[in-house]
Amino acid sequence: MTVSEHQIKEAIETLKETGVRITPQRHAILEYLIQSMSHPTADDIYKALEGRFPNMSVATVYNNLRVFREVGLVKELTYGDSSSRFDFVTTSHYHIICESCGKIVDFHYPGLDEVEQLASHVTGFKVSHHRMEIYGTCPECSKREVH
Repeated sequence: MTVSEHQIKEAIETLKETGVRITPQRHAILEYLIQSMSHPTADDIYKALEGRFPNMSVATVYNNLRVFREVGLVKELTYGDSSSRFDFVTTSHYHIICESCGKIVDFHYPGLDEVEQLASHVTGFKVSHHRMEIYGTCPECSKREVH
């Protein structure tokens, strides 16, 4: 079983435990999110799946993403005024975002967990979570700028 097959199976178990019915559309949206590394928008997901589900609407995609978000399977990433992107929740990770094309890439940096502990220790706050984004220009856009 591949990593993504295992993640799909676990995600479906989570949905079943919370009483969410597994429709073919839900399964396909989940699968697309898990296999996509591009942090797709609801529109991207809709365009990718409309061939398989001609009667599915963008609203269906949004509604399912909301359900996934509520049960903790998906994170909604909002950056400025561009439309939300969706990320399947795996291990904690951070995002680096290209300011030219908007591409978002994951990276891991476990050291930031210590920052939460330090912040809590110094301030007395009970820390719930943190978010960090790094901005720059991706290699593809950098190449285009040079030419």
